[in-house]
Amino acid sequence: MPDIARRFAENPILRPADVAPSRDGLNIECLLNPGVFRYDGRIGLLLRVAERPMQEEDWVSTPILDPHQPSGIAILKIRKDDPDLFYPDPRLFQYQGKTYLTTLSHLRLAWSDDGVRFQVEDKPTLLGLGELESFGIEDARVTEMDGTYYLTYSAVSPSGVGVGLISTRDWRTFERHGMVIPPSNKDCALFPQKIDGEYAALHRPSGVMIGGNFIWVSRSPDLHHWGKHRCIAWTRPGMWDSVRVGAGAEPILTSHGWLEIYHGANADSRYCLGALLLDRDDPAKVLARSLEPIMEPTAPYEETGFFGKVVFTNGHLVDGDTVTIYYGASDEVICGAKFSIQEILASLGKQWA
Repeated sequence: MPDIARRFAENPILRPADVAPSRDGLNIECLLNPGVFRYDGRIGLLLRVAERPMQEEDWVSTPILDPHQPSGIAILKIRKDDPDLFYPDPRLFQYQGKTYLTTLSHLRLAWSDDGVRFQVEDKPTLLGLGELESFGIEDARVTEMDGTYYLTYSAVSPSGVGVGLISTRDWRTFERHGMVIPPSNKDCALFPQKIDGEYAALHRPSGVMIGGNFIWVSRSPDLHHWGKHRCIAWTRPGMWDSVRVGAGAEPILTSHGWLEIYHGANADSRYCLGALLLDRDDPAKVLARSLEPIMEPTAPYEETGFFGKVVFTNGHLVDGDTVTIYYGASDEVICGAKFSIQEILASLGKQWA
């Protein structure tokens, strides 16, 4: 099945140059993977904004949140020829046995009346807070239930990556609920309604030695205490999602069940999008799954960037049969694309068309 995404002609719709740095001395390196929602007649993106100091030729430097510093951050700076430095990936490095990110991310709002042209707010909306977010906060997914918007996001620190929860009703005041799923876990997408009186979520724990980067479903009475864990989607050797899989945005309820657009990566860290169809009453039951991606990194802005060969989404809007996804391309710019729900279902097998 060929790539069925209809990309915006205006892509990329947001670039790092469109965003003001949060502090003097930092540059916007990347815009990534926004949460998406509607509020007060407008479309909102909750962007992940990744910053770092201007890089010098012989050095690698990265900011870390530090409340003891006057600026609120400390800068770790290491010579590239330091024998204690291991720097295999533009996204992270290891120094003296510890792993660090090369950027520090926060979340920032952008608004649009037409879904294509967005105005980014001048200041961060949400910054990392406390020791469990000292390496920043990333990749928020937004789910609205009964007028409250719930943000699940990756909280990053030297202790690992866990799932944080924040809620808001007006996008100006926020209630922080802390880390609700501990490390190592991310890619948490809430279902937009309760199932059998319980909240439900997709999430992605990462196995060490045994297991892997698989998609799980869980239930909760209150969004804080999660149980009834079931693994529902594994990586598939030799396929486009052979190394890791993870949920995108909230599942979409269709007449055939819950449709989930997810990401998968292979051994070359090439990120594509596929789809899962889950049972309406028991989302631990997988009814169908993409054999081939529904979207692949083929456009120039998807193939080349801070970390190339990547399309990654955790935010969308649904209008009838149309799903509009907003996605990060090459871990650097924000883009948009549209899908037909019926085309996605047809790609999973004729019985779902």
